[in-house]
Amino acid sequence: LGIVRIPTCYDKPGTSQLVQSTQNDNLVSIVLPSIHEVDLFRCFHPVFFHIQMLWELVLLGEALVVMAPSPAESSDTVLALVSCISPLRYCSDFRPYFTIHDSEFKEYTTRTQAPPSVILGVTNPFFAKTLQHWPHIIRIGDMKQAGETVKQMKVKKLKNLKTLDSKPGVYSAYKPFLNKDEDIIKQLQKGVQQKRPSAAQNAILRRYFLELTQSFIIPLERYVASLMPLQKSICPWKSPPQLRPFLQEDFMKTLEKAGPQLTSRLKGDWIGLYRQFLRCPNFDGWYRNRTREMMQKLEALHLEALCEEDLQVRVQQHTEVEAVDLVLKLKDKLTQAERDQLPLRPGTLTKLQAHIDSVILSLPEDLQGILHKPSTT
Repeated sequence: LGIVRIPTCYDKPGTSQLVQSTQNDNLVSIVLPSIHEVDLFRCFHPVFFHIQMLWELVLLGEALVVMAPSPAESSDTVLALVSCISPLRYCSDFRPYFTIHDSEFKEYTTRTQAPPSVILGVTNPFFAKTLQHWPHIIRIGDMKQAGETVKQMKVKKLKNLKTLDSKPGVYSAYKPFLNKDEDIIKQLQKGVQQKRPSAAQNAILRRYFLELTQSFIIPLERYVASLMPLQKSICPWKSPPQLRPFLQEDFMKTLEKAGPQLTSRLKGDWIGLYRQFLRCPNFDGWYRNRTREMMQKLEALHLEALCEEDLQVRVQQHTEVEAVDLVLKLKDKLTQAERDQLPLRPGTLTKLQAHIDSVILSLPEDLQGILHKPSTT
């Protein structure tokens, strides 16, 4: 018997783990990496000569349309695109199956403004005309078996999409920042010729995307970690220090010595790719999440420092009013730590509760009765 937990918007993409239940040793909770794991190779097979360019378009939150013969193929391709930048979360909107009945239909088909940062999956031939002004269109025919070979297709100009019977391919004027990685194409083609199992092809492609994304994100992670204040600057009796601001030019300077070249063999305009990325919703979402995690870490370190203090000495040096104020503040800290699930050392919350109880006991009985009541906040 086990429990399956569907991932929430707070879970990091691409992570799955087994969680041992404390109530019953036989009960194991499985955290799924995603609700719907798609076969990347099968989805990208019709356009797999362009996988690296598609990775860039998704990374940068570009407006993309997938035109497919069926809702299943449209949905799978959109989900494959969204998951190809894992473990980075895709932070824009995506519609695996978009129809003319959707409420945003007018907004997305208007030509009076640039298309928003969204990935649409469509099947209705009507969209070939109404979404012609979108900058990047992926047209896929019936998905072949992953064992069949695919002819190399060049990226076509958008003006070629005027006819409804346009051939499958990628229609875009986008010029990739990074040079094409011929090795992954050869590896996958060799797999097709040798009839390598689809699951193995999928695993190769997923690992390729993962390594590419990690090479891109590691320098950002390293720079953001440097914005964290030093632990010695944390004083238990003052508010936790603030994170230093993210300065784009400072980050760019770090790329010379600690850029993606340390982990990726790919050449190209990495700097240009980062500059574009820093302006897109995916960076904004990633940075907000990392900032929240780091602020929680600072709160946790502050709370741990507070727990190491001798509060009785502090209470003796202050008035009753100040002691009551301290109890109320500590109670708030306890509530916040539990609510936000701060990354604390084991036993910290127990120690904090013991501190609160000991301070209350040092106060007159009438105040003890009031302070022992649970807070209403």
